[in-house]
Amino acid sequence: MKDFPWFRHYPAGTPHEIGPLEYTSLVELFETASKKYSDRTAFENLGVKITFSEVDRLSTCFAAYLQVELGLKKGDRIAIQMPNLLQFPVAFIGALKAGLIVVNTNPLYTPREMEHQFKDAGVTAVLILSNFASHLQTILPHLPAKHIIVTQMGDMLGTVKGLLVDVVVKYIKRLVPSFHIPNAVSFKSALKKGARLTLSRPSIDPEDLAVLQYTGGTTGIAKGAQLSHRNIIAHNQMITHWFKPYMTKDHKDIVITAIPMYHIFALTVNGILMYYTGVKNVLITNPRDIPGFCKELKKHKFTIITGVNTLFNGLLHNPEFGKIDFSALKGAVAGAMAVQDAVARRWKEVTGSILVEGYGLSETSPVLCCNPLDGTQRPGTIGIPMPSTEVAIFDDNGNQLAQGEAGEICARGPQVMRGYWQQDNAGVFFDGGWFRTGDIGIMDQD
Repeated sequence: MKDFPWFRHYPAGTPHEIGPLEYTSLVELFETASKKYSDRTAFENLGVKITFSEVDRLSTCFAAYLQVELGLKKGDRIAIQMPNLLQFPVAFIGALKAGLIVVNTNPLYTPREMEHQFKDAGVTAVLILSNFASHLQTILPHLPAKHIIVTQMGDMLGTVKGLLVDVVVKYIKRLVPSFHIPNAVSFKSALKKGARLTLSRPSIDPEDLAVLQYTGGTTGIAKGAQLSHRNIIAHNQMITHWFKPYMTKDHKDIVITAIPMYHIFALTVNGILMYYTGVKNVLITNPRDIPGFCKELKKHKFTIITGVNTLFNGLLHNPEFGKIDFSALKGAVAGAMAVQDAVARRWKEVTGSILVEGYGLSETSPVLCCNPLDGTQRPGTIGIPMPSTEVAIFDDNGNQLAQGEAGEICARGPQVMRGYWQQDNAGVFFDGGWFRTGDIGIMDQD
């Protein structure tokens, strides 16, 4: 790897290799951070805050409920289907503590898409927001899931505020279609029961699966990318070094999480990295409501924001966005799609900070490449590979192409999945473990 030309361009202080795994499991990572930042605010959503220690306690309650009350075993799959709410990190960490594999699910899926994913993953349990439960009801007879847990928007907002939010969402905005799922359990009830139970912590190996992240990949049909604890921990070590220019030493950073955490980018960058580094995480439940989003942004002296090109473009076209205090903002990171030059330029004009583009896939946890966050980014490119990551350009026959030739972007590194769940993975990798992204690219001299 030392002969790759891009090594000399790494940001100052960034290692070329990440070294051995810092933790044996994501559970250890989360619990270490929970103790380190105990009384700090971990997440804020709809005006309600929750500390690191509260996340740790509640996630253990949920884990105990899954293990003891429902009898779920290590390796069972649980689907989590909701937007950015305080319930998400509690449920996600709790599922991992119980040794389960999380199946991240987009709430906007049609019933047909939900049925395919849940059947393919063989989910035993589903945690779903009530807004989408009517879709689940229609496919439930065809699913392997034995346990359904339903949460409402206000479940973790306190008694008074939570009730008010639920009434508005259900009866005024009419966002909760009627449904009837016999034997469904409420999320609040699950936490209450779990608090009286004792979790028997399963032994978790770094190679155990942590997440099944469904993606169309290069064929269009949804497949589950198998991401192990090792994959995601290694990825976290890579991006920890990358994000150092944006992190303060007093842990007073605030990140805005507008991308839903059922997407791998938000899950690992916003959800895991920011938790690991003690950053306060402001969860945006409905980023499509740009006026409401701008109103929320005015409440926080945020230092980091992640998103996609369309989101940043939408913000820039709202007159209220220019009235926000950006004095603490160090920069923004965009993924999932190409950043338009006009959007990046306008972002710098309005906020005074840079909009940095990165690249990755669900299959790679997801970051493979990113522009440096130290101000030396190259607009219009996806940047340079993460530490311990190799990227090269291949032709259709698996031959590596010369610099400047267009071909398929292929990569290998510890963040790359082991393959798709219950699929014939022939053709997914070239010889030597090179993962085929299906994307076309060119590598220049930098």
